[in-house]
Amino acid sequence: MKKQLLAITVITSLGFAGQSMAADAVSPARDGSKPMIGFGSGAAVGALIGGPVGAFIGGFTGVWIGKSVADEEALASQQAELEQQQQQLQVLAKRSANYESLSEQHSRLNAQLNQLKAAQQQKLDELALGLNVQFKTGSSLIEPHFKQQLDDVVYAMSLAPELKLDLAGYADRQGDASYNQALSEQRLAEVRRYLIDNGIDESRLHSRAFGDTAPLNAEASLENNFFDRRVTLKLSSERGMLAAQ
Repeated sequence: MKKQLLAITVITSLGFAGQSMAADAVSPARDGSKPMIGFGSGAAVGALIGGPVGAFIGGFTGVWIGKSVADEEALASQQAELEQQQQQLQVLAKRSANYESLSEQHSRLNAQLNQLKAAQQQKLDELALGLNVQFKTGSSLIEPHFKQQLDDVVYAMSLAPELKLDLAGYADRQGDASYNQALSEQRLAEVRRYLIDNGIDESRLHSRAFGDTAPLNAEASLENNFFDRRVTLKLSSERGMLAAQ
């Protein structure tokens, strides 16, 4: 009797296992993943090895194996997602490094620009101390020392295109007034020509000759006459006067 019950149990288990195995082989998992080893296929293996008791043990073992396969697939999916996040972090880190590099370059260029502006202002301040070209009696020839001063003016104006230059020509009170007027005009023309020949556009120059009508001192003397024989230069811009006589 016990043998018959065992036989019936085995046959029933095998039939159930066969149906489960057929279902596992034909039907894919509902979530679209690979078919999972389940209770039926595990029970069939267990029945073949250990009889009815083995069938039950095999069934539960099959369920555990199927769950392990599903867990491994989930772990693989999480690993892929983690790798993708790591790649995104690497891209962000690279962008951040590029931004820091650009920021450093911007700061360095700003520092260089500030230094250049300071150098320009220093040059203008130096020029403002004495922008005069002095001449010998009856002469309109520019002496070498004053040519160097005019070169400094040319350099300053090349750095600041907004700068303009006012020129004024004078003569001392010796001689005829009409002659002195012509002499002051000639001196003015020589200074203008020198500036233009060295790259200053004529439109940036404004000139006027005064002859002997604007002496620096009321009393005429050898020393005072020397300072009256001059062409003065006055730098200016839209922001106002940058240099005086």
